[in-house]
Amino acid sequence: MKKVALIMGSKSDLDVVQKAKKVLQSFDIEVDMRVISAHRTPHEAAGYAEKAAENGVEVIIAAAGKAAHLAGVLAGITPLPVIGIPMKSSFGDGLDSLLSVVQMPKGVPVACVAVDGAENAAYLAVQILALKYPDLMEKYIAYKKSMREDVLKQDKEIQSLQ
Repeated sequence: MKKVALIMGSKSDLDVVQKAKKVLQSFDIEVDMRVISAHRTPHEAAGYAEKAAENGVEVIIAAAGKAAHLAGVLAGITPLPVIGIPMKSSFGDGLDSLLSVVQMPKGVPVACVAVDGAENAAYLAVQILALKYPDLMEKYIAYKKSMREDVLKQDKEIQSLQ
């Protein structure tokens, strides 16, 4: 069973996080989507992180804005890989969130994607899982091949306009 947790700090993050869910489901990966705040529900965040692996989760994606500590809090507790999605906020177009996610102390890594970069968080989770699941590796290779073919097609279209 391939399972990724999609944790958001607030329901206001749902529109962005749904993009990650869509990508994961396209690769037949089960998704556990939750709202858990590092600041408002710290005990629940700790409890989730402590039991994630036991509950079949293999990768955690955490989306949060402003003082975006959710990914770091989860990474501090779980041995699982954690991918942070810094969410666009009212200050600096999400720069505050980005810095909160990437500035982790030694020994507590969090992979970080672009501000509101849910799709890339999902693709990174797919790549991580593909190391364990050969069928997923085949699907991801096919996906990358289709991206290549799309770009080559676009290139031919542009060349024909000259």
